[in-house]
Amino acid sequence: MITDLYDAIHRRRDVRGQFTGGPIPAETLHRVLDAAHAAPSVGLSQPWDFILVRDEAVRATFHEHVQHERDTFAATLDAAAAERFRPIKIDGILESTLSVVVTYDPDRGSPAVLGRHAIADAGLYSACLAIQNLWLAATAEGLGVGWVSFYREEFVRGLLGIPAGVRPVAWLCIGPVTHLERTPDLERHGWRRRRPLASAVHEERWSPAATA
Repeated sequence: MITDLYDAIHRRRDVRGQFTGGPIPAETLHRVLDAAHAAPSVGLSQPWDFILVRDEAVRATFHEHVQHERDTFAATLDAAAAERFRPIKIDGILESTLSVVVTYDPDRGSPAVLGRHAIADAGLYSACLAIQNLWLAATAEGLGVGWVSFYREEFVRGLLGIPAGVRPVAWLCIGPVTHLERTPDLERHGWRRRRPLASAVHEERWSPAATA
């Protein structure tokens, strides 16, 4: 399903509860990964890699870890916040068709990464651009994507045999979905409200009034 770019941007959702577990055609997955690999990167370093995780046992192990981290986070909340958080599903690890783990290798293109000398995180930003490309391409293909962030990097590094120094930036759950929610989950559950665009736009210099 090919859609207009702006439509894909605004339809994109962080999917947790709508995965069907249905198959992803090989050619569709290739297009999505190819779109991610086409992202811009500092110094053309292309510091990302994509680990495709289909093994149910591996995903179950990761899911247990995520649930532990969920409980750890929940314990830090006050009563009101804990009540808002309780019904929010935070992952689709077991229900999605597969997981794609996007990593960042800071040594890719070293020792002289053109454009990174003054902004050390430019390589990490590049990996995030690949993630966004993947997410929009998947949305255009009618697939859902969920970014799982309740994990410790060292745990994922050990689970997947990722070399020391390479960072697992995102564990993405991907697959066909029943639908994409019109309103993001965190907004639907009352966790946060979106800022209007006007609150994020500043003219010439930082304006405290614009962020109110």
